[in-house]
Amino acid sequence: MTQHFPSVRFALGALAVAGLLATGAVQAQAQEPVQPLPAVKTIEPAKIELGKKLFFDPRLSKSGFISCNSCHNLSMGGSDNLKTSIGDRWQKGPINSPTVLNSSLNLAQFWDGRAKDLQEQAGGPIANPGEMAFTHALAVDLLRSIPQYVAEFKKVFGHDKLSIEEVTSAIAAFEETLTTPNARFDQWLKGDKKAIDAQELRGYQLFKNAGCVACHNGPNLGGSSFQRMGVVEPYKTANPAEGRFAVTGKDADRFNFKVPTLRNVELTYPYFHDGAADTLAQAVDTMGRLQLGRTFSDAENADIVAFLKTLTGEQPQITLPILPPSSDKTKRPQPFE
Repeated sequence: MTQHFPSVRFALGALAVAGLLATGAVQAQAQEPVQPLPAVKTIEPAKIELGKKLFFDPRLSKSGFISCNSCHNLSMGGSDNLKTSIGDRWQKGPINSPTVLNSSLNLAQFWDGRAKDLQEQAGGPIANPGEMAFTHALAVDLLRSIPQYVAEFKKVFGHDKLSIEEVTSAIAAFEETLTTPNARFDQWLKGDKKAIDAQELRGYQLFKNAGCVACHNGPNLGGSSFQRMGVVEPYKTANPAEGRFAVTGKDADRFNFKVPTLRNVELTYPYFHDGAADTLAQAVDTMGRLQLGRTFSDAENADIVAFLKTLTGEQPQITLPILPPSSDKTKRPQPFE
């Protein structure tokens, strides 16, 4: 019998080298203050599909015109690219619409964190008179009047009960799937050093060294803490929002807002809770001066902006749902009343 010990030793050596390289890549990744987005586990496809229908269904608003997607447009980075959103009867919203993409990674929802999770958040706009201007009771009655929805809720939840808790649970299940993996920066974190160029790498190093990562860290580069807007210098705005103070009533929380994610930030302009910064360059300049006490040069600003654009990930590929038709008993929209 012919023996191939040298070949075996070579193969084992190659495996050992590969293992060391992989271990090194993992260790290098662990040392970074930013991590790749975790994979989404889809375990309830029927519930997610129901939630998708509800997310796109404008009949959950009084006007029959505004849906969740109106302010969190999945074709526009999960936002609406307006300073503040447009509500029922063309009302001006009080605050900039945060992206729904990767929002399941946030410690809480809304700028002031008043909703503990996506399910609690989903019920807010439906009953807000300045947004969808319906009530939870009317929304549930409307869905109960649509036979196909009744059947889908029974299939998903296993009984004939149809409540706002089930509505928001389904919407939240869909929103949890709205992640944007495989950004070029994620590829770099996983070991592909050619995924970003020299300018983008300079921007990341400056982003770290200047202190931006103190707030914008973790897999979502934000969303994990509340911070004061205007640390070194006061932030001047006509927007009346007072951040966490509106929730806690504590003066120390005044103007503390949830740190926004920087994932897909290239797509989610304008920036800040009042939408005051139209461009990334403006946002970087303002954050440097007000939060860090640092004025970035034009070249430094451009480097950071270049890095931020590497955070645009693969956008959710959504097939628009065909919504169940209303029945004769379904209450018709009242857009002008």
